[in-house]
Amino acid sequence: MAAKNTNMLSLIFSFIILGLAHLNLVNALSPNYYDQTCPNAESTITSVVKKAMLNDPTVPAALLRMHFHDCFIRGCDGSVLLNTTGKNKAEKDGPPNISLHAFYVIDHAKKAVEALCPKTVSCADILALAARDAVTLSGGPTWDVPKGRKDGRVSKATETRQLPAPTFNISQLQQSFAQRGLSMDDLVALSGGHTLGFAHCSSFQNRIHNFSSKQSVDPTLESSFAASLKSVCPAKNTAKNAGANLDATPTTFDNRYYKLLLQGKSIFSSDQSLINSAKTKALVSKFASSQQEFQKAFVKSMVKMSSISGGQEVRLDCRVVN
Repeated sequence: MAAKNTNMLSLIFSFIILGLAHLNLVNALSPNYYDQTCPNAESTITSVVKKAMLNDPTVPAALLRMHFHDCFIRGCDGSVLLNTTGKNKAEKDGPPNISLHAFYVIDHAKKAVEALCPKTVSCADILALAARDAVTLSGGPTWDVPKGRKDGRVSKATETRQLPAPTFNISQLQQSFAQRGLSMDDLVALSGGHTLGFAHCSSFQNRIHNFSSKQSVDPTLESSFAASLKSVCPAKNTAKNAGANLDATPTTFDNRYYKLLLQGKSIFSSDQSLINSAKTKALVSKFASSQQEFQKAFVKSMVKMSSISGGQEVRLDCRVVN
């Protein structure tokens, strides 16, 4: 019995140590992390993002989505940036990440920062900063990004199954976010990132074709909006790049997403699920009526999400481990 109790205490102690290690990693992040070692890192990264945006208006949405997908697998450790090698298929080649793009922006930013401060700024931090810049340069808020993340050495395509899917209901979304220490408030605020970007037909065809045994189309979709989606995504769609913008202003970071959500004009089932719960619907309404409230909540939740820890090194090349 004594031995059993000792083992139990040892196990509890181990969990406490692991928890403290996680807290220390999070607490190690600081907005001033590179003030002495690489003071011009942020402005350099911003210049690269700005230049890329001028050439391709889809870059901001791509960078924001890339950061989300990075943080939800193994923490914000830049694992989404790693290339597939040999027998290991990396995250970026997992089914939910096939449509990720603009990795070259992170490569260019890394090259520019390495020229200033070799072996100092992690790829994970570059991605977090680029995602912030993507929001700010699209007309959204700005904020101080806590820095000091380390880059991970593991990237597995199979782990992308853990990403919240566009078909998730509210309980599945809540569970996915809770597993990462994120609340329902964070879920609604971060979903506002869908104000930027485009969705391929495959991600919402469940709502416009064979929705159920009794209805072909999701009845929560506004009828004319559903018809427009069906016209660009017919049942036997063969156009590889067919799809729809996530809101009416896909390159502007605003609260239009929430307004459309209340009108039955959301793209994903997961978006629609936000108004199926009283608590989340109240937040959707709040953000729809106040861009300022949305931006304040978004910044708070972005800082929280981007502080999920992970990683061990500062990569020299964002696509390969050292």
